[in-house]
Amino acid sequence: MKKSFLLFLFGVAFSLTSFAQQTIIRGSVLDGTTGEPIPDVTITIEETNQTTTTDAKGEFSFISNVPLGEQVLKVEKIGYVTKRYPIVVNEGSTVDISGMTLDYDPGDKKDLFTISISDDNLNSEDDGLTDNVSGLLQASRDIFLSAAAFDFSSTFFRPRGLDNANGKVLINGIEMNKQFNGRPQWANWGGLNDVQRNQEFTMGISANDYNFGDLAGTNNIVMRASKYRKGGRISYASANRSYQGRVMASYNSGLLKGGWSYSFLGSRRFGAEGFIDGTLYDSNSFFAAVEKQINDKHNLNFTGIYAQNRRGRSTAITNEVFELKGREYNPFWGLQNGDIRNSRVREIEEPILMLNHYWDISPKVRLNSNVAYQFGEISNTRIDNGGTRLVTFNGESSFLGGARNTNADYYQDLPSFFLQDPNPSALDFQQAFAAQQEFINDGQFDWNLLYEGNATVAAQGGNSIYALQADVIDDSQISFNTILDADLADNIRLNASLNYRNLNSQNYARIEDLLGGTGYLDVDFFAEEIGQDVTDLLETVAQSDIRNPNRIAREGDRYKYNYEIDAEVVSGFAQAQFKYNKVDFFVGANVSQTNYQRTGLFENGNFTGTGPQGSFGESEKLDFTNYGIKGGLTYKISGRHLINANGSYFTKAPTIRNSFSNARQNNFTVTGLESEKVQSADVSYIFRSPIIKARLTGFYTGFEDGTDIGFYFTEDLAGLGIDNGDAFVQEILTNIERRNIGIELGFEAQVTPTIKLKAAASFGQYTFTNNPNLYLTSDDFEGELRFGDGTTNIKDLHVAGGPERAYQVGFEYRDPDFWNVGVTSNFFSNAYIDASNLSRSANFTSDFDGNTFNDFDPATARELLQQEQFDDYLLVNVVGGKSWKVDDYFIGFFATINNVFDQQYTTGGFEQSRLGNFRRIREDQSRDNGPLFGSRYFFGNGTTYYLNVYVRF
Repeated sequence: MKKSFLLFLFGVAFSLTSFAQQTIIRGSVLDGTTGEPIPDVTITIEETNQTTTTDAKGEFSFISNVPLGEQVLKVEKIGYVTKRYPIVVNEGSTVDISGMTLDYDPGDKKDLFTISISDDNLNSEDDGLTDNVSGLLQASRDIFLSAAAFDFSSTFFRPRGLDNANGKVLINGIEMNKQFNGRPQWANWGGLNDVQRNQEFTMGISANDYNFGDLAGTNNIVMRASKYRKGGRISYASANRSYQGRVMASYNSGLLKGGWSYSFLGSRRFGAEGFIDGTLYDSNSFFAAVEKQINDKHNLNFTGIYAQNRRGRSTAITNEVFELKGREYNPFWGLQNGDIRNSRVREIEEPILMLNHYWDISPKVRLNSNVAYQFGEISNTRIDNGGTRLVTFNGESSFLGGARNTNADYYQDLPSFFLQDPNPSALDFQQAFAAQQEFINDGQFDWNLLYEGNATVAAQGGNSIYALQADVIDDSQISFNTILDADLADNIRLNASLNYRNLNSQNYARIEDLLGGTGYLDVDFFAEEIGQDVTDLLETVAQSDIRNPNRIAREGDRYKYNYEIDAEVVSGFAQAQFKYNKVDFFVGANVSQTNYQRTGLFENGNFTGTGPQGSFGESEKLDFTNYGIKGGLTYKISGRHLINANGSYFTKAPTIRNSFSNARQNNFTVTGLESEKVQSADVSYIFRSPIIKARLTGFYTGFEDGTDIGFYFTEDLAGLGIDNGDAFVQEILTNIERRNIGIELGFEAQVTPTIKLKAAASFGQYTFTNNPNLYLTSDDFEGELRFGDGTTNIKDLHVAGGPERAYQVGFEYRDPDFWNVGVTSNFFSNAYIDASNLSRSANFTSDFDGNTFNDFDPATARELLQQEQFDDYLLVNVVGGKSWKVDDYFIGFFATINNVFDQQYTTGGFEQSRLGNFRRIREDQSRDNGPLFGSRYFFGNGTTYYLNVYVRF
């Protein structure tokens, strides 16, 4: 008994001795103005790979593998000026560096960046042509990614050739990417800049604490009341990019007695138009968060976000239109009673409510559980000019229709239309000149034409032939996840999560405005011939809903199409991270189950019946089981030289958008639909010293079994047995294979305490590596239309999506008297047009009976189908600011000027697929006065500015 007791005392004494001899660095970080502790500050021991963050009390510690001798602690957090503290570490001692302070950084560009990126992404279309990943990068301190976020994003540059669907955006650990297209809807939290500063970005597929992640990285926006520094901020911004003005006010309470914290923000962004004509901006955003610290182990946080956004849209234009009207031209707007009115308006109103529970089970185990509910709608307006009206003449009733195309840049209103004959007559030239002058002097949408047309028909007892239609997506989604973070040992960490999302999405067309009329007949005029007898039409395919035939739709009514999509995703993720003196590595895996089902609420006259082969009722239920594995390591050659490598293989379920071939009209699912397979690898050399930081990365990504659906009107379809086979079609591509390879470089040198030099470069190649399967569907013909071997010949063509190569050199100057200025020069090249798939299928070589043209010339065909490469261009950007401290107030401003020298450049574009065969395309491209259906382009902004003035207290 005594022996046991003595052994026990010896063990205790040995443990105490060992503890006393342990080498420890600990400390705390306080706000330099308020003296309040700052949580989530990153503390790094320079020239090592050791990093930690401060807790809710602003405290931190290093207790394992602590390096000895002279060391430097780097202390940094977004929104504060980074500091470096030299220390000396002796073996077996404790270095206590409590009370370190950080000062607010009034010139931090993160505020500006969030604004510009949100606006760029709001411009993006569903086809993804203009979508980039820059919004994911705003929290990153990486040199190259900082350049991509601040300077490259205006050109729709995509790091590593990836778009937003390849990255994850989280708020408080809950995924925000839409199930419809896989992309985050930036407007859902737009205008909330001051409460989005706490962000955690994980680059690429590297280790992430919350989920498996994706190729373009994961950005978690922390919007907890307790994580905001105490104080308020009021600001006003003026710009000429997307909006003209923005006012914002916010206040954070900090930690109050009783463990309460709260934060709120309100902002308004507005403008009659941005850089592009007629692009109105009307947005109101509100945020509130309340957090209760129940005890030392439990915190409960509620976050509410309401960000209403209404804005006018623009579109790609042809070279002919660009030469006549310039890059600011937008055909979607016109004057109504002297005011600008845009016919294409996108409105987003999807509030987010979430509840977050944080449980510190022990000092080494943490569990975070979250539930979120998002609801509301996204609507996009457009003119419906397919109206059919019931008109009575001489006692007989007939259906008449076919209202004229109302697009302001309609090809029949342009000079080239009148000069399409190889030998134009004098009259042709007169008409072309008249069209040119009319388009130059006006060329805008004619609202009066629509109201007058409806009034004329109404006087005859008919219904509207024009209406303003809104395409509506009304979503209700509930999300739940629980995230485990456990330190299994000093050098081993476990992350795991379970996630569940359930979506009900109602999709329908709605009458937004009858434009002076009294009703709109809900039938498809273009499905039938003009003047068809009333009795015949009652029994034809023209009905939008044969269960409610010839219905007169009023304002606010659903019409044309009406269906629901139900989606459910369940996923699990686990990851282990290991840290050693020379090597750090991680391994992770995930598994998921995804289900989709369409339920038709209208029975379309073209696709009658219930079930998977019709349009009414439930479709086939789509089920996808997916999995992924990833791993990576960092080899520390020394404190300054590191090698990092990451690899992954995973599968992704197709999005809702790419699962149903024509969801607006029927239940048909895509033939040959598969989950996409992705494999990726990257290797980096990293150098860091007190003066120089650099990263050189080589990357590879391969994609297999991709799917994409496009919608357009085309002519000359082969195999239909009719001349001029016109149809509005759905183009379905499956079995798409792509390869992205390239090199990234980021370099930064702090040459003096006030001057920093920087450089960045990306050299990539993003191509298709096979000939995917292609087929068309339409309500103008039955079944699936395929050409030749059923493929499109796009192998080795470049994937459209911004420049493949980008280079930057620049400098920053930060004066000790709190003013700063920076200049960057940015060069871009190797951007390509989005090629037409139809014109590269066997349809290109075939006449309407499917026979090969007898005058087909392969050399001419190669010239006609050569993928266009856009011109190189150079953009110079300037940023600067100044701040003053007056008592307890910070007053300041910062400003940017982008494209200082007003460089003209093309950011993207696409070939039109209206003409689909060799003869028609050759004829169109050979016109002396330009093609009727030439490619359409997106043009970059000219010189733009942003100015922000603020007061912080």
